Amino acid sequence: MRRVFRQVDVFGLGSNDGNPMAVVLDADGLTVEAMRRFSVWTNLSECTFVLPSTVPDADYRVRIFSLNTELPFAGHPTLGTARAWPMPVVSQPRQV
Repeated sequence: MRRVFRQVDVFGLGSNDGNPMAVVLDADGLTVEAMRRFSVWTNLSECTFVLPSTVPDADYRVRIFSLNTELPFAGHPTLGTARAWPMPVVSQPRQV
């Protein structure tokens, strides 16, 4: 299944400046193993997966991976996901 993802720079002042991370914008239906494989493939310090919210007051739910390990919370990927989530789609989806 093809999914849209973004690579965003967090804590930087411009493009290619800061800490890069990946954000998969439509991760609904991905298995934990698929999320781990994709996170390892990106070779970035963190990768997040945006899922439908499970509570009425939230816009989305996020799962965070640092390569092969799922994290309960981390600031860098939380900020990066918030930055990437409303961005318009300008590229073609890729296989995840």
